[in-house]
Amino acid sequence: MKSVFAIAAAMLIAGPVFADGHAASGDAAAGEAVFAKCAACHVVMNDAGETLAGKRAKTGPNLFNIAGKAAASNEDFKYGKDALAAGEAGLVWTEETFVSYVQDPTAFLREFLDNKRARSKMSFKLRGEEDATNLYAYLAQFSAEEGS
Repeated sequence: MKSVFAIAAAMLIAGPVFADGHAASGDAAAGEAVFAKCAACHVVMNDAGETLAGKRAKTGPNLFNIAGKAAASNEDFKYGKDALAAGEAGLVWTEETFVSYVQDPTAFLREFLDNKRARSKMSFKLRGEEDATNLYAYLAQFSAEEGS
């Protein structure tokens, strides 16, 4: 009986991490602070048009529901040709791909596409794997499945 309670308690604690079906190992609260660096170009806006994070910036794509989403798939944003090629080649934003991308977008695309001429329109590089992991955990909270 004690083990049932232990499992239930563990599930309650882990619930927010798995709420959108995309496990995130970072600290979402710390990721919120990291997002301040991204808010100049990005917004998190749900399908109803409510701004959940950021300030309606439009330089970069909306990051709503990014966890598990195909790259370059936001129809309301004009992506660069190499980002589009990565999306067409099957790039999906998992914690691993997202963390790698935000630390060096151009290097990531060059490796993913096996094209040393590939370039990302995102010139910003988020320094530090921990910040990138925390940012993914923060963004993973915003999911269409949760009705956010």
